[in-house]
Amino acid sequence: MHTPTPRQNKVARLIQKDMSDLLQKYARDWFPGVLISVSSVRVSPDYGLAKVYISIFPTNRSEEILERLQKANKEVRYQLGQRVKHQLRKIPEIVMYKDDSLDYLDNIDNLLKD
Repeated sequence: MHTPTPRQNKVARLIQKDMSDLLQKYARDWFPGVLISVSSVRVSPDYGLAKVYISIFPTNRSEEILERLQKANKEVRYQLGQRVKHQLRKIPEIVMYKDDSLDYLDNIDNLLKD
């Protein structure tokens, strides 16, 4: 595994910020009562792929919501492209993953309570 370059980190932060804004805006329309946040973004060395890790609250609906977001991937990528077209030459493919660190923390909390 390689260490990301400063440019990769900068592009990842840009995508993370704009994806967060985008998902929060659409969450109100698509998924009322659900909070979606982008916890991290990793960009490939050729800037052709962005792995976007999202947290979804409440977690019991996360699989359904992640599935719907993946089906809307073209629309999400297009909207992201509209936001970053002046900063990036090529809009990377977006692959969304569920960030289950909140589940992990809940599990640790529950284990410590027992």
